Amino acid sequence: MAYECIHATTRGRVGLITLNRPKQMNALNPKLMQELGEAMYGFDADDGVGAIVITGNDKAFAAGADITVMKNYSYMDAFRSNYITRDWEHIRNVRKPVIAAVAGYALGGGNELAMMCDIVIAAENAKFGQPEINLGVSPGAGGTQRLARFASKAKAMDLCLTARMMDAAEAERAGIVSRVVPLDKLMDEAMAVADKIAGYSLPVVMMIKETVNRAYETTLSEGVHYERRIFHSMFSLDDQKEGMAAFVEKRKPDFKHR
Repeated sequence: MAYECIHATTRGRVGLITLNRPKQMNALNPKLMQELGEAMYGFDADDGVGAIVITGNDKAFAAGADITVMKNYSYMDAFRSNYITRDWEHIRNVRKPVIAAVAGYALGGGNELAMMCDIVIAAENAKFGQPEINLGVSPGAGGTQRLARFASKAKAMDLCLTARMMDAAEAERAGIVSRVVPLDKLMDEAMAVADKIAGYSLPVVMMIKETVNRAYETTLSEGVHYERRIFHSMFSLDDQKEGMAAFVEKRKPDFKHR
């Protein structure tokens, strides 16, 4: 399908989405976010796709939300249009793993988009931050909440109150980034990770994603109980029988995704 603000294609069992507003440093406007949601939902519903990669370009993953769109909003404009919630929350409903391949700037909404993904692979030139305070507002797409949960209260306060950027190495130490690679290896690494995930049993992959996400929504005891029930349920899968048989027989499993 042709899009205006993104490119979407498949490579094997991987759905690849490239943000495509280079003149605006991939600033996130409603059109882009609507197209992103449509593409992600399409890949999520496609049995031939096992993982999704979102990327930008070498200069910017996304340098933030498009300020020209929101600068004249009133409170009622933002409230009645359900700004952000209407167009930005799609990724939370995607059940397959989503990998962010980040080069250059991931600031404001760009950083928040990256944090909504399940795995963040960063190029060495990546910069992360929440500079909204410079504009007289706070982060509005989860920046204050996910930073505090994924990194720490101290890191969230630091980035949100000073508007400073952290480089890829610091972001990895803080727990925002999964791994850091040279810029020229970024897409190779991201696609290799996505290919590996997509080669496993899709139901199991989706269950693992759901279970890990549960860790941030509930207590430890409830999370462990949920994990145990999901684990028990996997013994109803054909892929569990195949995976364990292949291990015993010392061969590669042939998963059927059921």
